[in-house]
Amino acid sequence: MEGSGSGRSRGLIPVLALHALSEYYRLERKPPVTAGLLAANTLAYLRPGPLDDLLPTIDRVWFNPYLILKYKDPKRFFLSAFYHVNESHLLYNMLSLLWKGIQLESSMGSAEFASMVATLLAMSQGITLMLAKSLVIFFDYERPYYSEYTVGFSGVLFAMKVILNSQSENYTYVHGLVVPARYAAWAELVLIQMFVPGVSFLGHLGGILAGILYLHLKSMSSAPDPLTMVMRGVSGVLSWPWRFMRSLFRFRRRRISGRGTVGRNQRGWTEPGVWRCSACTYDNSTQLDECEMCGTSRSIRRSRSPPSSRYSEHIPLDELRRRRVERFGR
Repeated sequence: MEGSGSGRSRGLIPVLALHALSEYYRLERKPPVTAGLLAANTLAYLRPGPLDDLLPTIDRVWFNPYLILKYKDPKRFFLSAFYHVNESHLLYNMLSLLWKGIQLESSMGSAEFASMVATLLAMSQGITLMLAKSLVIFFDYERPYYSEYTVGFSGVLFAMKVILNSQSENYTYVHGLVVPARYAAWAELVLIQMFVPGVSFLGHLGGILAGILYLHLKSMSSAPDPLTMVMRGVSGVLSWPWRFMRSLFRFRRRRISGRGTVGRNQRGWTEPGVWRCSACTYDNSTQLDECEMCGTSRSIRRSRSPPSSRYSEHIPLDELRRRRVERFGR
């Protein structure tokens, strides 16, 4: 969380890109907010083409408590989190963001995750600022914290680690040591400070405290915060064309292939263009007169009517397998 980024890749950024692509490739649902954060941090470091003129240089966005308070500079307060000192600094933080972001966004949803990241960014930076000022006021301890220059996304990452492990009863590895997962952020705070020179202890501590405060505020109210509601509405509008095209694609694919699913869907009846077998509940294409799974003749029930709830009439799985072997020879 310090230094002066050159914006030139020495081979580590392609490694980051390949790792991110491989992770996203294996996911059925691609977390868009995590991908956006990865892109924003990487572009702020590389500064390609016109972005070099649009983005402020790292000298203008260093997180410095003295300058932020003296000039009331929001640019240093917010943008410093998206700048990194060098390529290894960027790689370490982005790999951590990739792992934590995928897990949190997949479990929380993109709108709530985006709201959480924005909240943690403001809280971690604000707590770091207050800690630095408090050391000056109460202890007359100006250096190195009140006058230090830092950048990086690690404050938010420490807060995300606290939230991710808050309910975990498992153990995890922190730089080779096995510790309870819920205390992993504190262990990493101490170990990094001991063995990695030049890191911002106050910035990392501010992130941990921001994560604890966020969990406390969330436990006080189960209602979604206004920022989450706004982001959920915006993401819904932006993603509508994609969801519409995807629904058309899925509809066509199901009609043509004749493949389906076994069991009930969430609504309790079959999708348009398919009929559900009364014996094994397999969804078949309307182009088929016999069930592809068990060979039962097509039911007279219409595709939009609810399926039978008498589970005792269902054919056992072994019998279904035997029928399928007889029909297809395998």
